[in-house]
Amino acid sequence: MSQYSRAYPRYSAVLASKQRSIPTFKGVDDVCSSADVFGCDTFNYHEMSKTLPDSDVKLLKEYAVMGGEISLELANRVALAVKQWATAKGATHYTHWFQPQTESTAEKHDAFLNVDVGMKAIEKFTGELLVRQEPDASSFPSGGRRATFEARGYTVWDASSFMFLASTENGKTLTIPSLFISYSGEALDTKTPLLRSIRCLNQEAVKALSLMEDETSYVTVNCGPEQEFFVIDAALYNLRPDLVLAGKTVLGAPPQKGQQLDDHYFGPINARVINMMMEVEHELMRLGVPIKTRHNEVAPSQFEMAPVYEEANIAADHNRLLMAVLRKVAQKHNLAVLFHEKPFAELNGSGKHLNWSLSKDDGTNLLQPGDKPQENIRFLYFLAAAVKAVHDNGDLLRVSVAVPGNDFRMGSNEAPPAVMSVFLGETLSKVVSNLKAGKRMSSEGSSSDTIDLDIAKIPVIDKDNTDRNRTSPFAFTGNKFEFRALGSSQSISIPITYLNAAITQSLCDMNTYLEAKLAGGASRDQAVLDTVVKAFVDSQAVCFDGDSYDVEWEKEASKRGLSNLRTTPEALEVLTHDNVVDLFVRLGIMSHKQEIMARYNVFMERYVKLRLIELEVAQELLLTQVYPAALSYQQSWASSLSAVAGVLGRPPSAQKKEFEGYVSSVDALSSAMQELGGVIAKVYKLGDGKEAAEYIASEALEALDRARALADKLETVVEDGLWALPRYRELLFSL
Repeated sequence: MSQYSRAYPRYSAVLASKQRSIPTFKGVDDVCSSADVFGCDTFNYHEMSKTLPDSDVKLLKEYAVMGGEISLELANRVALAVKQWATAKGATHYTHWFQPQTESTAEKHDAFLNVDVGMKAIEKFTGELLVRQEPDASSFPSGGRRATFEARGYTVWDASSFMFLASTENGKTLTIPSLFISYSGEALDTKTPLLRSIRCLNQEAVKALSLMEDETSYVTVNCGPEQEFFVIDAALYNLRPDLVLAGKTVLGAPPQKGQQLDDHYFGPINARVINMMMEVEHELMRLGVPIKTRHNEVAPSQFEMAPVYEEANIAADHNRLLMAVLRKVAQKHNLAVLFHEKPFAELNGSGKHLNWSLSKDDGTNLLQPGDKPQENIRFLYFLAAAVKAVHDNGDLLRVSVAVPGNDFRMGSNEAPPAVMSVFLGETLSKVVSNLKAGKRMSSEGSSSDTIDLDIAKIPVIDKDNTDRNRTSPFAFTGNKFEFRALGSSQSISIPITYLNAAITQSLCDMNTYLEAKLAGGASRDQAVLDTVVKAFVDSQAVCFDGDSYDVEWEKEASKRGLSNLRTTPEALEVLTHDNVVDLFVRLGIMSHKQEIMARYNVFMERYVKLRLIELEVAQELLLTQVYPAALSYQQSWASSLSAVAGVLGRPPSAQKKEFEGYVSSVDALSSAMQELGGVIAKVYKLGDGKEAAEYIASEALEALDRARALADKLETVVEDGLWALPRYRELLFSL
């Protein structure tokens, strides 16, 4: 077999990607509208009302907002109703669907089928089975809180999120959104702390409104995550072990054309990708996930999908569903979806911008400035609480986005830096400035500014009261905050939880100060205004409306006393700080210090293991792909020079010099591979805790970068027929 056959699978994959047919699916048509399809595979309140009494549906709605307990009698009635609904639609099994500390979801399927004493088949599903199941807790990350022999754990029905049907070509499964707790009651998942944070924020927000004589029964946390991802052909994906195992390319020379022409962003969506997206949207529509937006992102083969705003708990579930359905449907279309934050070097990575706001029980958005934000004291109160949260607990927000892939993005002119700051915009910044100076801003011009395009038939449009700042990690965008620092692969549950905790603490501080003012005899209006002004004055260091990508901002941030936790191990240390432990325990988001330390251990161990996968995949690719190709080309080149020298009596001088340089590069790669092997051995020796993580974040990744630089240089030199790994240009431009 010729040595040039090394590239044959690569060439075949590129050809196959160009010849793919587009699978069809039965979507919405004239007979069945979007309204008919939306949520048809969810056991929503409309479906409940068909079989459950109104009083039961009312209780479930109240639980979804306020929490509490569900009686076994109610659970039995719900179980019977949902079993009848699910089996009528073809479901044969049910599963408790939960979110362990693995940045993924988990499920164990059980059949409705049972047999009685006479071996007659019956379908059984009771309230006890609905409310609780028992998976093996010892096999999930617990941070040392569960020993191997302590296997008992419980999944508990989360009645605030609708049950739904997960479908395949061969059947359906009733899926029950659930919490995951240990035998002793500790949270082993990301959803339990999220629900706790929502409820404690609700309590403090309701209290704040009451102090302002604005009564409401509850306050809802609303979220909308914008999901970014890459899409490549499945055949090319499967030829890249690094993509398959690590989710990113650990080697690869950037293509000559990347994103420098800005021609992909918002361009026409590739035919294969848009057809995949349409099928994804259809499946999600059936599951009640309201996808609103789809478009091309900045880098080639990068895209985004985003939903309509939803309650935070539902948004967290729906984002996991979006990711799962994207992966599933992509396979049907011979595509692979990449959620890693930085799958390709020197191209923009992917984030997950989290839009966040609060609303009253009547749906009123508490972060809606109105036409005259300077006169909307309720808005200013909650705005100040958010700014104060970033100022007082910015390190906690940094921890919430501390996932390994994000280290490659943050501070790299494609994502916000690790410095947590707040963007308010020109109008609100003026309002805040005037408040701090004791002045009231005139309402003239605050909302009546317009943009006149002066083009026939184009209407004059209102000008927003602020521009947008895509470089800020926490930016106010008109009626909500956009937490832009999230990584694309991570669950949004943790960032929401930590943000909720920070804002709850801010509201608690402000409410206490306001109560003291009122007790001291101040008028309510003056007391509220004083509280708002104090919060803004105390938090002014964190407000920055400029370019957060600018290196000068990092210097300025340091002068202001703001932290810059650049790596995940560095950021994770925040979880061990006494003030953070006290915050979580005092608010009831975590039950005790050990529960928080367990999460610290889980996150640190996960960092080490993910990085080890990257290091070892790189080592294998260098040993089995890059180095052999480089040696083959070296041998071919040497033979050519030798043949020429035999004819001329001497080797061509220019070619000889070039060859010597190439040999030096191959030799340097050999040394770098040995260094990388030593680095990996040392990581194993250090274990999977803090010491190993810190070593990886500094020396180990630097060793990988040195080896990669040499390999990527050789990729641009070695004869194409010898190179087996699909190149960036093929991965990104073959759809």
